[in-house]
Amino acid sequence: MEIKSSDLISLFEKALSGVTYEQLDEIGVVIQVGDSMCKVHGLRNAVLGEQVLFEGGNRGIIFNLDEDYVSIFLFDAGKPVDELEVVKRTGGVFKVPVGQQLCGRVIDATGVPIDGLGDINAKELRPIEAEAASIIDRSPINQSLETGIMVIDALIPVGRGQRELIIGNRNTGKTALVVDTIIHQKNKNVLCIYVSIGQRQANLARIIKTLEENGALEYTVIVSADSSDTVLRQYVAPYVGCTIGEYFRDQGRDVLIIYDDLSNHAIAYREMSLLLRRSPGREAYPGDVFYLHSRLLERAGKLARGGSLTALPVVQIQSDDITAYIPTNLISITDGQIFLDTQLFNQGVRPAVNVELSVSRVGSAAQTKAIKKMTRALRLELAQYHDLLDFAQFGTELDIVAQKKLNRGALAVELLKQPQFVGYTFVDQALMLFLLKENFLDSLAVKYVQQYAEQFISYVKSIYQDVYDTILQSEDVSDQIQNKLSEIANEFNKIFVPIDQNSRI
Repeated sequence: MEIKSSDLISLFEKALSGVTYEQLDEIGVVIQVGDSMCKVHGLRNAVLGEQVLFEGGNRGIIFNLDEDYVSIFLFDAGKPVDELEVVKRTGGVFKVPVGQQLCGRVIDATGVPIDGLGDINAKELRPIEAEAASIIDRSPINQSLETGIMVIDALIPVGRGQRELIIGNRNTGKTALVVDTIIHQKNKNVLCIYVSIGQRQANLARIIKTLEENGALEYTVIVSADSSDTVLRQYVAPYVGCTIGEYFRDQGRDVLIIYDDLSNHAIAYREMSLLLRRSPGREAYPGDVFYLHSRLLERAGKLARGGSLTALPVVQIQSDDITAYIPTNLISITDGQIFLDTQLFNQGVRPAVNVELSVSRVGSAAQTKAIKKMTRALRLELAQYHDLLDFAQFGTELDIVAQKKLNRGALAVELLKQPQFVGYTFVDQALMLFLLKENFLDSLAVKYVQQYAEQFISYVKSIYQDVYDTILQSEDVSDQIQNKLSEIANEFNKIFVPIDQNSRI
């Protein structure tokens, strides 16, 4: 029996008569592969930012739409993509799991757990790109986010919902500072998200161990995109962390998110842009790298109805040059910066915060009254101290007034030093700053300042617990309490015996 072509056509038409266009999968074919990206022909209706699936099991996101092909970056370097491989549209954007189940877990940039503790049975998926809350939906930042680091809480306060940039050279204590901040949030009803971008796995493992030892991992989510991951994973990692943070914020929780660091994020995006043949601009970064970080950091804030999302982005600079392209971009986006100075770090000042170049644009609105009263003249005293210190290095003889300011500044710098993993509550900070403000440290040698302050706090806690509790509950140091603290300090002076740390028993 001879089959005619017209009969076959009629059979196909009959079979496809009830099928709509929406029921058909739109597929394309890979025409070029290389450097964690590929070009695909045939996806005519593809949308920028859409997720696609490859026949071999890989996934990718569309980043460029050309006349004859689309450019797709791949998630998995371990799953090879071959030429002529079939690619299918999903019709949706990339989404990640969100929920309480993520707390205490370590996930990669696709939301898959990498800590060996089993699957995460999250019930909700959210797209990684979202609109920032409008001005009407936001609330003024008026609540303090304690870091436990006195120099920050006293002079560069961070509020809940603020974006405060942490900037400094390599090995100046940027990561140590944010890890201390996470540890200090214990029992403060603040969830933390740490996003590691382009870091080594060994560094992240040390951070996880530190958080676990200090009981901080249980309220922390860690998102990892290490240096061996594809550029797409490094690119999406901060948006994944932000999406998880927004979920908790919408539940009415206060969230702290740390991006460590955005200079690696910018480098990953620069690599992607150059692979896409986009025109390089200043320092070879594409012109839209500002939009990249602004749309990320604008999502932080405090909601009028709901919780808050506080962002601490980290950026690395070279030779203390804060005028480079990415640092200046981030300084203009954020609500202030904490500058960690290499020179101070080498002098043994920890944390090495340069108070003159650091600023918080929220300011005292994010401070308790107790800290505010104790720090009114502290920034000025430190500025005068550093000016006089530079002047004194020339061997110039200083008058009595200048010498007094120099000595007082040295006491202040010593008081603001703080060991790693040691956090102070705002009451502890208020008591220590009270000693400086009321000149109780003036008669001490600089090397005994820390001892005196810490023992004074212990003395108040053990003997005058009611005074400590009054400051804690009122968040203020009234005139009556100040008078009482002066009496306690005079009493403590009589029993304080300095211990020389270098002496051997």
